[in-house]
Amino acid sequence: MLCNIPTMLTWLRILLIPVFVAIFYLPPNAIPAHWVNFTATSIFAVAAITDWLDGYLARKLNQTSSFGAFLDPVADKLMVAAALLVLVEFGRVGAVIALVIIGREIAISALREWMAGAGQSSSVGVALIGKVKTAAQMLAILFLLYWDNIGELNTKLIGRYLIAIAALLTLLSMAYYLKSAAKQIGKMDASN
Repeated sequence: MLCNIPTMLTWLRILLIPVFVAIFYLPPNAIPAHWVNFTATSIFAVAAITDWLDGYLARKLNQTSSFGAFLDPVADKLMVAAALLVLVEFGRVGAVIALVIIGREIAISALREWMAGAGQSSSVGVALIGKVKTAAQMLAILFLLYWDNIGELNTKLIGRYLIAIAALLTLLSMAYYLKSAAKQIGKMDASN
């Protein structure tokens, strides 16, 4: 189905990307820096919630579709890539960390597509390490977008530690998925 509630939430996530990015490029002093950070963080948080909600509703309402299954991860990766690029530009994340995270997303997406074409998509299905990586990554991005302290809570420091942990988990999860795929590739080669 091209137009159901879960797919509309996914489209909303995609439509929020230019709004999210534009917030950072408003004319100087159009709104105070704190409100830029707060607004961008809020938009990213809404996008993260819709990511969870669209999957939940798709299963709950029995509105899963191959188009939705394709579009959902695309929307996720676009939103995370946009956030990381903005964070790199404003000096909140190092380019190497952003490259590791974005590069892994591209590599694993390509691997999943290739394995699905070979009828082996279950061998690179979402694993616990991938879910933990995503949680650390999303939380880190929220802290780094907000950037202002919350009382005594140093969001900059917490965000930087979490994004480093997310980058490490990114590499570990990529190794896990590549190892799982390699086993299947070995079995496919042996049977030919």
